[in-house]
Amino acid sequence: MFTRRQLFPLFAGAAATLTLPGLVRAQEPAKEFRIGWQKGGVFALAKADGSIEKRLADRGIAVSWNEFTSGPPLLEALGANAIDFGSTGDVPPLFAQAAGGDLVYAAATKGAVDGSAILVAKDSPIQTLADLKGKKLAFKRGSSAHNFAVKALRTAGLTLDDVEALDLGPPDAAPAFANGQIDAWAIWDPYYAIAAQDPNTRVLVTTEGIVDSWGFFLANGSYAKANPHIVADVIDELAKVGARAQADLDATVKAVSAITGVPEPIQRIVLTRKNADLGHILPINDEIIAYQQSLADEFFGLKIVPRQLKITDIVWYPPAA
Repeated sequence: MFTRRQLFPLFAGAAATLTLPGLVRAQEPAKEFRIGWQKGGVFALAKADGSIEKRLADRGIAVSWNEFTSGPPLLEALGANAIDFGSTGDVPPLFAQAAGGDLVYAAATKGAVDGSAILVAKDSPIQTLADLKGKKLAFKRGSSAHNFAVKALRTAGLTLDDVEALDLGPPDAAPAFANGQIDAWAIWDPYYAIAAQDPNTRVLVTTEGIVDSWGFFLANGSYAKANPHIVADVIDELAKVGARAQADLDATVKAVSAITGVPEPIQRIVLTRKNADLGHILPINDEIIAYQQSLADEFFGLKIVPRQLKITDIVWYPPAA
């Protein structure tokens, strides 16, 4: 069993420091493919077995990896040409598009229905979502947890104005939660799965029945336009990696644990949540666009996103076979 003190180092990795290039990327053929990834998932497996490197080797393309602790800084780097490709939840692309970042939706995933949660201390007086009124609720602004917090509070007739919302990413929220400096924490896997193992932590509610768990693979817009076959090949390779992983979860648990440092029991929890499927990567379609447009409209109406967005303006479609 992990104590809060033992769990804290697992959250301590910071996003890679990147130098933003001032020049527009060269046109095809590209000589590099820079990936932004968050701890876990299909990217961890692809990184471990070098499958993307092998897929792009014949093109003479070097692959590099940059780790981030959440989606907002990852997409800031993507939109600024510091990386070429990455994945996040549903909200980060809205903020990136609103900020004028050069990025496009390239593919989507439907995640586990219970892959995020709002956590409280075991002995907390908070027993229902309504009890969060006036309390300190931490989540990373602009992340999928932001959307979860909005919709979870709404089920109890509350808004973010009814709580003390704190913008904290996992490395800062984890110790704050462990030390009792915040009352509740909205967080995604694997951080959720890690923190929930502490016997002094209680799950108040998960995303199940509250919010859909769409995730997205995104590419730098200029890179995708100049190198569509590279982006398509990488998406195809990730789907193959995910399908193999889903077919042998015992091996997958070990592999993901080895590369992320997150213990195998935690990884098994993450990979076996309801409807979790690493190989289920979808092209952007009308249903997905409608979901994301609805979210964009909602966040604009709530004055969370500063301007009205049109999702179809930044959708990328793979080249014809």
